[in-house]
Amino acid sequence: MEDKVIDSRISRDGDSIRRRRECLQCSTRFTTYEHVEQADLLVVKRNGAREAFDREKLFRSFIKACEKRPVSHETLRRAAEQIATELEAGGQREVPSQLLGLKVMDKLHSIDPVAYVRYASVYREFQDVGAFINEIESMEHRIPANITHPEFFPKR
Repeated sequence: MEDKVIDSRISRDGDSIRRRRECLQCSTRFTTYEHVEQADLLVVKRNGAREAFDREKLFRSFIKACEKRPVSHETLRRAAEQIATELEAGGQREVPSQLLGLKVMDKLHSIDPVAYVRYASVYREFQDVGAFINEIESMEHRIPANITHPEFFPKR
């Protein structure tokens, strides 16, 4: 029940604090790990329903948008992790699904324009070809500097 901390350091994964301790009665040494407990992040859907934020679901949405596109899973995993980290660091307990969708579209826009249009067509619920055309035309005005496929949008 009584111990002292001999050494403290951040664990290898960076998610916890590793502490070496020594029992004051028997001098036995042991290790404990302390994890920061974060409240679960909730996503508020358009219909008002709430569900737990799921990193894997976010990653799968990137994979689906980039299906049959020349984009590595590592790039998509990194994009999903960046969004998840940003949301968790924001300190909010609830995030509207619209905000999450906008963040995904922003990442996809810089990764792959075709994947961006695919995702936008579902997210914005395009009803006809005109909506696709409008979205593609609006992309010409906001092409990021680090686009990985410049051949899709030649400079004028």
